[in-house]
Amino acid sequence: MKLIVGLGNPGKEYEKTRHNAGFMCIDKVAEACNLCFDTKKFKAELATGFVNGEKVILMKPQTYMNLSGEAVGACVRFYDIPIENICVLVDDLDLPIGKIRLRMKGSSGGQNGLKNIIAHLGTQEFKRIRIGIGNNKLIDTKDYVLGKIAKEDQTLFEDALQRASRAAVDFISKPFERVMGEYN
Repeated sequence: MKLIVGLGNPGKEYEKTRHNAGFMCIDKVAEACNLCFDTKKFKAELATGFVNGEKVILMKPQTYMNLSGEAVGACVRFYDIPIENICVLVDDLDLPIGKIRLRMKGSSGGQNGLKNIIAHLGTQEFKRIRIGIGNNKLIDTKDYVLGKIAKEDQTLFEDALQRASRAAVDFISKPFERVMGEYN
């Protein structure tokens, strides 16, 4: 069983804010895997099903990303999901627009949501996809709204989400080392 978590802020129109890149991406993963978010459990929206013969759970915690660790931990314990089968989709302010990185460790400077998940899982040994869609030197990170950025930047943003969703789908069906080699 594999769990893919998208971190975001469910209190806003997530399709319009950088802080919900994880939500936007996991929606694309659901579409690619033909799964629907139709269950509410663990303070999260869940989509479950089989992809390439393996059970997959997609999760959108319905608390702000910094507080999502409790929901993720509850899901992991309930389904007894091995830590190596968890992938977390987040935005990353420290990377150039459009860069995708996969990592084996969950810790990350400034990523309070990831740190909170680590605390509730008791380990740092899980995968994450960091979606680089902004640069601290160029934008106001608190008000990075798609409608306010240049058209060429929006294209890069959308391309990053497409590539991140492909990486997440590959995480389901390919060995992680191969996926990391392709996207890192």
